[in-house]
Amino acid sequence: MTADGRDADPEAAVRERLLTAHGPAFDAVDACADAVAGRWDGEDGPGAAAAPTTTDRDAVVPAMREALAAAGVLDALPGLLATGADALGARLPASPVAAPPYLVVTATGPVVRATLPDASRLVVSLRVFDVDRSGATPRYRRLDRGVRETLTVEIR
Repeated sequence: MTADGRDADPEAAVRERLLTAHGPAFDAVDACADAVAGRWDGEDGPGAAAAPTTTDRDAVVPAMREALAAAGVLDALPGLLATGADALGARLPASPVAAPPYLVVTATGPVVRATLPDASRLVVSLRVFDVDRSGATPRYRRLDRGVRETLTVEIR
């Protein structure tokens, strides 16, 4: 704690609060990512020893957004921002919704972000995929760790 009562590591405080309050949502995000990756038929596709991969971005980003929506998780993700702001002792100036600029599904997974009252940005990334850009075409792979481990919180 700092002298004024704030947490010395606000990002860690937000992360811990999110893990405590939103565990089932993180599990659902992992289940959606597993289902999306399970449909890939890349060179390391279903039945292979390695994690499935794909070079088709549409099999990642739109497919993940659709899976999250079908599971009812997409609409819950903006709630991470309210929980994060609360952990910081702040209130969001507007109620976030499951659409840009608050929520985007990227090639690595969902990202929620909001502007805080002090004009800083709270950014929460739920990383479920990796992108290998070493070849001529990006290759997408399901991470072998869950969101509870890969969850990142940034205050910018």
